[in-house]
Amino acid sequence: MQAINDFILAAAGQPWVLLLVFACCVIDGFFPPIPSESVVVGLAAVSATAGVPNAWLLILLGALGAFTGDNIAYLIGRQIGVRRWRWMRSQRMQGAFRWAGRELRRRAASLIMVARFIPIGRVAVNLTAGATQFSHGMFVALTAMSAALWASYSVAIGLFFGQWFEHNHLLGAIIAIVAAVILGIIVDRVISTVRGSTPSPEEVEAVEDAGETEEEPAT
Repeated sequence: MQAINDFILAAAGQPWVLLLVFACCVIDGFFPPIPSESVVVGLAAVSATAGVPNAWLLILLGALGAFTGDNIAYLIGRQIGVRRWRWMRSQRMQGAFRWAGRELRRRAASLIMVARFIPIGRVAVNLTAGATQFSHGMFVALTAMSAALWASYSVAIGLFFGQWFEHNHLLGAIIAIVAAVILGIIVDRVISTVRGSTPSPEEVEAVEDAGETEEEPAT
């Protein structure tokens, strides 16, 4: 265990770790399987007691990466719609796209801000915003604010839980990540309850039309 903690401490102090944070946050903006929250929260937990990596740099690189990823997703949605790739056509993703289409027309600002905290939700909202030609200038402004809030929130969770495990960086990181996952699930459930049932096809005709015009056969 001491060897593992020494390895984590040594790796956390390397410059490439911050590049990893940035890369994960960028990719996670349009490809949900990348666990950017876990990376940021875990490193913040190590930073709480070891001082590396620098927490402020974590926030900065996490926010820049999240902002970049969200806007890449917007451009993807604008260019190809929401049905081009196989993973987009899954029942879960199409349900998320339908919800995003409805909510963007009702409360775009709050939706884009909140969606950043939900892995599947943010991808659906970002792609749908592009597919429905939502104002790019407004999207840039909103994602800049949401990325900064998300990065600060993620680092804060890591720092809070990490400080309890000064001599076991691995355990501190694991507990911080688990806490972040649980909080994310709670937020997701609350939002799902508030938004109600999946909207009808008529409510999201604009979203589906945007995707269908670019659809290609599955490979």
